[in-house]
Amino acid sequence: MDSGANTPKPKVACEIAADRVLVGRLGEDGRSLEACAALELAPGSVVPDLVEGNLRQRDAVRAAVEETLGSVAARSRDVIAIVPDAAVRVVLLEFDTLPTDSEEAASVVRFRMKKSLPFDVDKARVSYDAQKSNGGVRVVAAVALSSVVEEYEAALRDAGFSPGVVMPSMMAALGAAAGASPTLVVKVDAHTTSIAILNGEQLQLFRTLENTRGVTITGEQLAEEVYPSVVFFQDTYHLNIERIFVAGIADIGSAAPALRAQTGAEVQELVTPSQLGISSGGSVPRWRMAGVVGALIS
Repeated sequence: MDSGANTPKPKVACEIAADRVLVGRLGEDGRSLEACAALELAPGSVVPDLVEGNLRQRDAVRAAVEETLGSVAARSRDVIAIVPDAAVRVVLLEFDTLPTDSEEAASVVRFRMKKSLPFDVDKARVSYDAQKSNGGVRVVAAVALSSVVEEYEAALRDAGFSPGVVMPSMMAALGAAAGASPTLVVKVDAHTTSIAILNGEQLQLFRTLENTRGVTITGEQLAEEVYPSVVFFQDTYHLNIERIFVAGIADIGSAAPALRAQTGAEVQELVTPSQLGISSGGSVPRWRMAGVVGALIS
């Protein structure tokens, strides 16, 4: 869904989540934010979905985007747009080979996904990354209905900004996670729990689960949701998780013992205080900023 592959990556990111708008501007060091802001949305303003309209209160969302970006973006108009995980399907695909021609390769990727989507892939935007893996090619593809993506883009454009890159929240957040050794990343939001496992800097598992408890989920409940994915990874690759990053819950202390008990791995917050730079105080919850931070520092 990257619509600006040949242009420099924006220094500003805006995440439109189900319950709030979060924005940040990258500092000169390229490793931390020099400004950030967040604004809560009224319940029901954004209802993330793969096929239905997502922005139910467009004027309210546009106003929140305008206010938050207006306070942070400085002169920048180009923005990385981050959309909810429930609005995008992320798929891992294995191929023996892929055509070298990019248009042909994209057609092959689209064809492979055709039967597994709840919408017509011809009406969708597809972005993918291909990497060599075990003699074949592993593709990580993000696909969303064009009409759904356009709603989020319109909210930014109507506020006076240009969404050059569009990313699902968890894929954005992974930009903050080093995954040289087997690493589990868990990100909670108002409607979903997203789970990713990285190894050798490659994505080896990705799941987005419905989460009816939202950000009030307990550590034990979170560990319970994550456990099947951990077992699947260990059984498939015969490797143990060595590190766990968590984002989206205020009290990582409650989740750490339960997650550590399952894996024996060290548990830490995905976003560190230093990555929010001078803006770590105030109304911006660090535990909610993984998408914005990851998109900008990656």
